Amino acid sequence: MNVYLHTLGCKVNVVETDSIAALLASEGYTICERPEEAQVILLNSCTVTASGDSRMRRMLHALREAAPDAVLVLTGCYAQAFPEEAAALPEPDLVTGTGRRSELPSLIRACLQQRERRSAVPSAPETFEMLPVGTDAAHTRAFLKIQDGCDRFCTYCIIPFARGRSRSMPADKLKAQAAELRENGFQEIVLCGINLACYGEKDGRTIADAVRFCAEAGFPRIRLGSLEPDGLTEEVLQALAEIPSLCPQFHISVQSGCDRTLAAMHRRYTCAQFLHLAERIRAAFPGASLTTDLMTGFPGETEEDFAQTMQFCKEAGFAQIHTFRYSPRPGTKAASWPEQIPEAVKKARADRLNALARELHDAWLAGHAGQTAEVLFERERGRGFHLGHAPDYARVAVPVQDGDGDWRNTIRRVQITGRQALSGGEVLLGKVIREPSDEGSDAG
Repeated sequence: MNVYLHTLGCKVNVVETDSIAALLASEGYTICERPEEAQVILLNSCTVTASGDSRMRRMLHALREAAPDAVLVLTGCYAQAFPEEAAALPEPDLVTGTGRRSELPSLIRACLQQRERRSAVPSAPETFEMLPVGTDAAHTRAFLKIQDGCDRFCTYCIIPFARGRSRSMPADKLKAQAAELRENGFQEIVLCGINLACYGEKDGRTIADAVRFCAEAGFPRIRLGSLEPDGLTEEVLQALAEIPSLCPQFHISVQSGCDRTLAAMHRRYTCAQFLHLAERIRAAFPGASLTTDLMTGFPGETEEDFAQTMQFCKEAGFAQIHTFRYSPRPGTKAASWPEQIPEAVKKARADRLNALARELHDAWLAGHAGQTAEVLFERERGRGFHLGHAPDYARVAVPVQDGDGDWRNTIRRVQITGRQALSGGEVLLGKVIREPSDEGSDAG
């Protein structure tokens, strides 16, 4: 029986969909590429913004039109946060949330047999649910979710209601899944979670322990997903700096560069504290890249507040900035505040911030000139280049030569010689100065 899966939202959702695919495959389902071919369709939903909910409803409608007779499953954050709304939607046959994913095969089987609509959204999860490793072996970078939930309750965010409280994968399970992924030949593992920096805090562990477990599994490269600033203490940074295989790239979600706005958001740091953290990271990891998420148009944000954010970005020297406009999320405190910013102002500020982000990114790329980097090559595609990422997550292209063969999943030392415009943006151009056989970095 064919099943089609579609994911909306964050990297954690993508990883969970991969795990659900592995779970269903173990029950005899065949994963297909087109909804028209499926007897079962699963949509893993996001609910970070109200506009995201609208996209989810449009996708549900499109999936139902593509396969009128399929069992349509709606799962994920929207269903967990708003179970009654989800159950009232006309398209899904089965509604589940963010917990008890292991029950999906039996719930789907019941729907196939009885063809009755049902809602099976459990209460907010309290323990970390173990699911099978689901990363596609065709990829060269493995993703492992090791933390879920959040205790922060920022005033713009619905996620604690959709994901429950913070909880972490047990250490023994993490070690086992990391070892399994390494045995499958992956060169790089990316640890991810809803509030990743909180990993293990209720068990006396830190995110540095999780990285160390992956290093012990033999990964040449370990990368961290999105982090909250207050989780990177001096002790944690010192421990991370002792793990050579940790990639020196830190995506730290800052949200604003204005203290007044940060306080209104209920964030737990100031701009000065973040800038001090950036200094400590760069001292511990020379050449580290810092990337971030920043929001424009939070309720009450003045032009002076936004100007402070612009200046903050210049001082922080971000390599990349993901800019997005505030969108009121019903069910959060900020959605009902009176000082909502007009959409035109939000967009104008986002455009200015994006222009600055491009300048900062250009300066970051320019700083790589003449350097060397260990590049993990992931694919060949158009225009005759091998493409991969350096440890700091800079994209690197090397021209294909006759007789090169397949470089996918190999790590090679590359000297940066220039830059090249490719689809998806400008990348670093380089030449190989050491083949993988010199250090045995080919996949096993």
